[in-house]
Amino acid sequence: MSVSARAAGQSAQVEIYTDGACRGNPGPGGWGALLILGERERTLSGAEPLTTNNRMELTAVIAALEALKRPVRARVFTDSQYVRRGISEWLPNWKAKGWRTADRKPVKNQDLWQRLEALVEPHRIEWHWVPGHAGVPGNERVDRLANEAIDALVTRGNGPAR
Repeated sequence: MSVSARAAGQSAQVEIYTDGACRGNPGPGGWGALLILGERERTLSGAEPLTTNNRMELTAVIAALEALKRPVRARVFTDSQYVRRGISEWLPNWKAKGWRTADRKPVKNQDLWQRLEALVEPHRIEWHWVPGHAGVPGNERVDRLANEAIDALVTRGNGPAR
């Protein structure tokens, strides 16, 4: 499924759940995303042999937004305060300070933040934090996707089992 505002009408709202996971930090990591438009759903997932949890959290959101084929209204649900606060609060300050944090250190994952910023541009997105591992069905589902992606990676011999 490609998620398209034209197919669902301009008032369509996509719900997106995202999660990242890492076994070790750094270590093998995975991400999962769930896009819901009415009765239609699409899941996405992937893994990397050596990464961090924050990179996987960002990658999940990036992959979900890359799946959108037209500008939409979306509600993104993440259990990562790093992602929610980063995109909602910290990004303008990082850019104004030349991609430096408040304590003048380089912003970690700048490459992913820049990709995310570009992907957000055409959409109207509400960012929502949900508690992880608290029974939120969409969040539990993407957590499973992320961990299954790590399992598949490790099974193929592309990462250490932890």
